[in-house]
Amino acid sequence: MPPPLFGRKEKDEMGEVIDEEIDEVVDAESPLEEISQVLTRSYEPEALVQNAQFVVKTSMDIRRGENVLIVCDPTTSEIGQALHQAATERTDRVLLIVMPKGRHHGEEPPTPVANLMRQQQVVIAPTKYSLTHTRAIRNAIREGARVATLPGITIPMFIEGGMRADYSQIKKRITETASYCRRRRTVMVKSKSGTDVEFEVNWKDWNLDDNGICNRPRMITNLPAGKIFTMPREGSMNGKIVIDGSWDANLLETPIELLIEDGLVVDVLGGQIAASIRQEFGEIASKISNKKEKELVWTVAEFGFGMNPEAKLIGNVLEDEKQLGTCYFSIGDNSNLGGTANVGIHISGVLLSPSVWLEDNQILENGLFLLED
Repeated sequence: MPPPLFGRKEKDEMGEVIDEEIDEVVDAESPLEEISQVLTRSYEPEALVQNAQFVVKTSMDIRRGENVLIVCDPTTSEIGQALHQAATERTDRVLLIVMPKGRHHGEEPPTPVANLMRQQQVVIAPTKYSLTHTRAIRNAIREGARVATLPGITIPMFIEGGMRADYSQIKKRITETASYCRRRRTVMVKSKSGTDVEFEVNWKDWNLDDNGICNRPRMITNLPAGKIFTMPREGSMNGKIVIDGSWDANLLETPIELLIEDGLVVDVLGGQIAASIRQEFGEIASKISNKKEKELVWTVAEFGFGMNPEAKLIGNVLEDEKQLGTCYFSIGDNSNLGGTANVGIHISGVLLSPSVWLEDNQILENGLFLLED
């Protein structure tokens, strides 16, 4: 019998594993977008240019003669133009494409854009909706591109918060934490809000490269950077996750409860946002005919914890999940992490002040990172 959630009458890709992956997400018609458009007027253009140069020179290390594609949409065109300007100072082979804004995270870009991606050495994608979990990105990486995605990026985010972090220090913190991840196969997460969940991981699959540097072929990151993450072993998770920080582009007033059985979300509780989650994922599931694959839409796809001390909880998961002292879970597609849920949707929620154990090693205690010197 399928879990209860799969019976709701709501309105209702890829082969090899990529070593480095980062994701995530932002809602389209959020008040955050309107607010950011007002806030951007108070920022000096020089700050936008300066951070675009950081992305081009330090993060992506673009070199003379490299083919570079900047993909943006109407909501991120100003950032796209700044990146284009910075990239042309390093190479004369730069294209800027403004594509239509997508409808949801994981939606494939137009075919001409996807084809162009495969011909580049560098792809930078500041877009409203995440392109991370798309065939287009995976195919570009297979062809040798290095890719940075900036889903849901706004100008305030681009020039403040997590983007202003010392990435050399983030790299140092991640490297020091790596030893605590080795040979630990069980993760336990608890919180005062009610989270109590345990699951298994393949300890070799922890991604320890999200330090803001993406300078080699077939690498992928997103910016701002700074997290450690992995895929929970499919079928191993049971318990309850209480999302009390943010979900996608929403700062939460009412926590969202996710009930987990054998690695799948079987119910979502928590008011209006919980209802919208059931509807959004239900709509994706309704397009899948195979019953087993339909259930995979509700896979707990990813777990990670933030390592960026400058990142803030702002109601945009791109930055929220990087905040030091938080952790997050993602629901949906895990194919880029080596899983079987190739379902075309991947959305994350952030937990405030969690306690996290990797077997007998406690990493976080009520939001306090315990491994500092």
